[in-house]
Amino acid sequence: MAKYPAIFLDRDGTIIEDTGYIKNPLDMIFFSESFKALRLMQDYYLLFIITNQSGIAKGFITEDEVKSVNKYLVESFKSRNIIIHEIFYCPHKREDNCTCKKPFPYFINMAAELYNLSLKDSYIIGDHPSDVDCGLNAGVKPIYLLTGHGRKHWEEIAPYIKTCENILAAAHYVTNNSK
Repeated sequence: MAKYPAIFLDRDGTIIEDTGYIKNPLDMIFFSESFKALRLMQDYYLLFIITNQSGIAKGFITEDEVKSVNKYLVESFKSRNIIIHEIFYCPHKREDNCTCKKPFPYFINMAAELYNLSLKDSYIIGDHPSDVDCGLNAGVKPIYLLTGHGRKHWEEIAPYIKTCENILAAAHYVTNNSK
């Protein structure tokens, strides 16, 4: 059975603005290029979102609020014919020492098993060093974005890691390399 390539996307700072702990779906602000970028990528890849949501463990947001925001996000993309196959989120804070928080590849490995994914042909795209490390730990190719926290942490990223200005630039890069 053939395996499918995937794109694992960070949420805050990658496809939506990082405005802190989002409680209300209507407070979510999509980057203007997110819809075009994901539409381009889905022609070649299955799309997933992996997001650390430590605000749950810290008591700033509830799990139901995160689920509501995620549901709205999926529906917003679906209304534009973009399919997010699943959103995975870690509700823990760093001190909990869980195995599902990026940079651990727990959710990538879970998705690979559930969806028959080829990790060597897949990418992770995000604006934080933990996204890059998660990809490296899982054997997928990382792309670091300069949106969100990207510029703040850029010097922490190894020079061999592909860096893009935004999600649309990353979409052009992965689609040009998938043909």
